[in-house]
Amino acid sequence: MSLGDDQPVPHFVTTFEPQHGLAVSVAEGVQRLTAPNPSPFTFHGTNTYIVGEKSVCVIDPGPDNDAHFDALMVALKGRDVTHIAVSHTHRDHSPLARRLKAATGAVIVAEGPHRPSRPLFEGEVNPFAESADTDFVPDLALADDQTVQGDGWRLTAVHTPGHTANHAAFALEDTGILFSADHVMAWATSIVAPPDGGMGDYMVSLDRLLERQDRLYLPGHGGPVTEPQAFVRALRTHRRLRERAVLERIRKGDRLIADMVKVIYATTDPRLHGAAALSVLAHIEDLVDKGLIGTDGPPRLSGEYRPG
Repeated sequence: MSLGDDQPVPHFVTTFEPQHGLAVSVAEGVQRLTAPNPSPFTFHGTNTYIVGEKSVCVIDPGPDNDAHFDALMVALKGRDVTHIAVSHTHRDHSPLARRLKAATGAVIVAEGPHRPSRPLFEGEVNPFAESADTDFVPDLALADDQTVQGDGWRLTAVHTPGHTANHAAFALEDTGILFSADHVMAWATSIVAPPDGGMGDYMVSLDRLLERQDRLYLPGHGGPVTEPQAFVRALRTHRRLRERAVLERIRKGDRLIADMVKVIYATTDPRLHGAAALSVLAHIEDLVDKGLIGTDGPPRLSGEYRPG
C-alpha cells in the first residue's frame, strides 16, 4: 500500500507491466504474479512471488480474489508448496493465504497477527481498520533473522516495522534479493498511517536496510528496485524533507493537519488526501516525541499543533 508522491527525491519509477494472470520470471528461481487489484494505493496490483522450482514458497498470496487464486494454482501446478510467507496483514497481501493453505497444506509463516503500532487513544477510531486482516494467524511466527527453507532456497525474515507493526521483508539467502513488500517500493512512498503504522519505527527500519548489502529489491507493488542502497538513502532524505515541511508549516502558523495537507500535498491526487493526512499525523507523532512541536493531549487528526 502506497501514497503517491511528486517530491523529487527519490527517483520513482512508474513504468510497470503487471501481466495479470501470468507468472513471469523476475530472477533465477523467482516468479512474479500480479493480482488484478489496481487502485491508487496498490498501483497495478499486489505482487505475489513464487520462490523455488519443485519445492516452493509463495510470498504474499494477495487478496481473496478468484481470478488471482486460479492463476496462482495454474502457476503452481506440479510443484510442492511447502511455505506461504506473508509480509504483513493488509487485505491486499494476506487473505488468500488461508485459501492457498487449504489447497496445498503449506505452512503459513509471518512476523505475527495484525496489531497497531501503538494503543488507540480514548475515543480514537482506526481509519484503516477495514484494511486490516484481523483474522490472520500464522502457523509459525518468525523471529527477526529466523530462516525457513525448502529445496534449493532459504528465506530469512527481516523485521521492518513502520508501514505496519508486523511488517517483515524476506531475504533470499545467497542471492542478494530482498522481498521488500510495502516497506520500500520503486513507484512511490509507503503509507505510514497511525495507529497501524509508526514513523519512528519506519525510519529505524530504513536504517536497518542500509546496513544490509542487498543488490535487488522485489517489492509488493510495481517493479524492482535495482539500486537499493542509493534508493533507500534517497527515500530516507525524502522522509526527512517531509518532516521538515510539516515543521515549517506549523512554524508558519498552520495549526490543523488539514491545512498542512493542502499545501504539502497540493499536487497529489485528492483521493489520497485522507491518507496524506495520516502520513502528516505520523510525522507529527514523531515530532512530538522529539519535543519539536507541542499539542494538548495525544496527537490526533483533529488536534491543534504549535511549535515546541
